[in-house]
Amino acid sequence: MKIQRHLASQSSIIFAARLGGAGLIFLVQALIARIWGPELLGEYLIVVAMVNLIAVAMPLGFHTVGTYFAAEYRARGERKQFVVFLTRSYAHVVGALVLLLIAGPPLLEGLGLGETVLANHFIPVVLLAFGTAMVYVNGALLVGLKRPLAGFFADTMFRPMIVMAAFLATMGFASAPEGFATMLWAIAIGYVGVALVHFGFVVTSVPRLDDTSPVRTLESRRWWRFALPWVLISLATDFFFDIDLLLLSQSLSREELAIFGVCTRIFSLMSFGVAAVYAVTLPDMFESEANADREAFNRKVGEANVVASGLAVVLFVAVLIGGPFALMLFGPKFSAGALPLAVLCLALVVRSVMGPASIVLSIHDRPYASLPSVFLGIASLALFNWLLVPLWGLMGAALSAIFAITVWSVGLWFIALRTAKLDVSIMQWFRNRHARAVPAE
Repeated sequence: MKIQRHLASQSSIIFAARLGGAGLIFLVQALIARIWGPELLGEYLIVVAMVNLIAVAMPLGFHTVGTYFAAEYRARGERKQFVVFLTRSYAHVVGALVLLLIAGPPLLEGLGLGETVLANHFIPVVLLAFGTAMVYVNGALLVGLKRPLAGFFADTMFRPMIVMAAFLATMGFASAPEGFATMLWAIAIGYVGVALVHFGFVVTSVPRLDDTSPVRTLESRRWWRFALPWVLISLATDFFFDIDLLLLSQSLSREELAIFGVCTRIFSLMSFGVAAVYAVTLPDMFESEANADREAFNRKVGEANVVASGLAVVLFVAVLIGGPFALMLFGPKFSAGALPLAVLCLALVVRSVMGPASIVLSIHDRPYASLPSVFLGIASLALFNWLLVPLWGLMGAALSAIFAITVWSVGLWFIALRTAKLDVSIMQWFRNRHARAVPAE
């Protein structure tokens, strides 16, 4: 029970910080719409989307596997190898920054995008993307080094605080566009500062690692073999509902699309709490596998599933009760999203019950094995949207999403069972618990 209490306490702290940060972001967005108008809020959301997409691309996938390799090198006492991986990851981010600053403006002009919000605010957008990419890499490495609170605090706490402070400092500008531009500069500079401080936590963590093994040659091939599939998995997972909104843009009205968009953002916040459980336990899982302790590995996966599933059920009940009140903050019409939001949150229970199959497949050196299920999930999302949304509107969109996530999750579980010979679902924990109880009787 000790590990379960540890997981629950740390993931609860991380989730509480995320919840508070999300509250600040929602408040800023509401204030932008009321004070500066919905048009500038739309531009702000476009900027945020662009920043996220650019930031995900800048590390070339190394942030998606940073936790995995940091945990491996920590467990094996390979400090020098970790430093090489760390250097390569940050080199990608810095190289992408230089490339964007040099080639970005002429490329936008050549594509006829010289008057878009991205072009008009190019430098702060690039700086903010650089800071975000740095935090992605920092956070992944710190989680792998068993410092999850330090890994998550920059994005969950300080980014929302910087956004709020920047808005409050500029909302009184006589010209709304001028205030908006100044706010973007303030956010970009502030977040780059936070990213560099965050990077300092990574640097100060390096001397704590054991240094018992030399650098291995050709290790970079292994990094790329994991990074390439995981960047696709990350895009499909983290931007699942962005893809869904694009698919729904042809079948839902703009009002329904806005309601569903708010529901997906709330769902993404809830899913972070469940993901934090697996982020906290990943280093322990890998250490058990590195030590060839299959029993301990299965136990830790099972206990993580139990904590994640319990949290998912609690979040579902909380959304069922509080969802309608939260949606009313956006306006009376948004109450139509209460039931679809509850349906979406059931997907968290499905994910937790089926277990972290993608992580387990990567730990067992099968990173590409996850891709068929990922593509199947996206394809089934498009199919279910085509079948259900014309009939049931918002509820059809919610059902399509949970059906697609179920197809995805069950597919990953099955592949892990067949290829790695591991049942990563919560049923494995119940079977093992029953097996230990029988001899005692």
